[in-house]
Amino acid sequence: MSDKGCCDSVGECFFDYYTSKILVIRSKKVGTLNRFTQALVIAYVIGYVCVLKKGYQDTDTVLSSVTTKVKGIALTNTTELGERVWDVADYIIPPQEDGSFFVLTNMIITPNQTQSKCAEVCHYGRQQTSFYIIKQSILFFSGVRTGRCVNYNDTIKTCEVLSWCPLEKIVEPPNPPLLADAENFTVLIKNNIRYPKFNFNKRNILPNINNSYLTQCVFSRKTDPDCPIFRLKDIVEEAEEDFQTMAVHGGVMGVQIRWDCDLDMPQSWCVPRYTFRRLDNKDPENNVAPGYNFRFAKYYKDSDGTETRTLIKGYGIRFDVLVFGQAGKFNIIPTLLNIGAGLALLGLVNVICDWIVLTLMKRKHHYKEQKYTYVDDFGLVSIFGLIRHPNVCYTYCILILFGILTYTCVTFCNWLFKVVLVLYSSCFVIKKLT
Repeated sequence: MSDKGCCDSVGECFFDYYTSKILVIRSKKVGTLNRFTQALVIAYVIGYVCVLKKGYQDTDTVLSSVTTKVKGIALTNTTELGERVWDVADYIIPPQEDGSFFVLTNMIITPNQTQSKCAEVCHYGRQQTSFYIIKQSILFFSGVRTGRCVNYNDTIKTCEVLSWCPLEKIVEPPNPPLLADAENFTVLIKNNIRYPKFNFNKRNILPNINNSYLTQCVFSRKTDPDCPIFRLKDIVEEAEEDFQTMAVHGGVMGVQIRWDCDLDMPQSWCVPRYTFRRLDNKDPENNVAPGYNFRFAKYYKDSDGTETRTLIKGYGIRFDVLVFGQAGKFNIIPTLLNIGAGLALLGLVNVICDWIVLTLMKRKHHYKEQKYTYVDDFGLVSIFGLIRHPNVCYTYCILILFGILTYTCVTFCNWLFKVVLVLYSSCFVIKKLT
């Protein structure tokens, strides 16, 4: 090895210093690429991040509560029930739900059922003999079998069951639906929202809506977009569905309320936007168990104490009210974060241009020679040689000893303070006890 010491060699390698060098390249191609890339970054930061996505705002998600009130009258005339008027108490089941409501539109009625024994209902097709009908038919278990075989009709025998008799008939629901007038029912949807981060509250009955307007308005995209009263037929048609067709087997509709609020603007600009869509599956290729239905009964007692009931298999439309939303308000922290990200992207422009100049340009070798310059400045005193100087060495030793002494004093004072605090607290407690 040379006369250089090991420490000097390591010092020269470890303590190399890199400094920026400005190299001006007078090239239309590179200059155009540089400005174009800078323009793209600035357009992205200002146009997309700041304007479109409002990157200068802090955001909060909506908290919501929903209540509904349905109104309407329908008239039916059936063999089982005769002429009957249906009001809200009859066709809204149950009276209140959390964020949804169900409207009865069609039904299969089985009246005057009593606890007794009867033949089990059998659903069959075109079998030719009673033997095959018994063996291949589909039995609907509607009660507890007694073990006896009784006549279902003149040609068919089925198992006897203990149940509510007569049993419900296995038939398709009426078409057109019994409560076809339900399309003219109206529903008032009351929605209260809150953004807790900004202490902001509002409801969909806007301040400009008074009692007289609310009693006569019905939601319309063109004439009354802020009215919170909706006609059921309009809701279904907004989802591109036919109410009468949907009312036969029932279904599920979604009423979507979106609150997107810019709280840097006037509060009157924060208004709900209503959209509607069908939520249940209506795929014609997969129509097993279509629609929405369930059973309920109304019970009676005769004068002799016999309990009877009317069984209703109800079909209807369930309306789910879904509330979405996000509010934004200016905050300095996301603003600085996005500005810093934009500046970092601008710094990336120079990296891209440097890579193109040094790899794709014809004179790339010339540019590389001009960009990177190596200077060996041995006129400076090396740090290791400086440390070997006696006066400097003594100075470093004194500084190190002073630092150790200072750390020891601080640690001791901290420990002494804790000891004094514990003794004082103990004396105080003993004094209180005595």
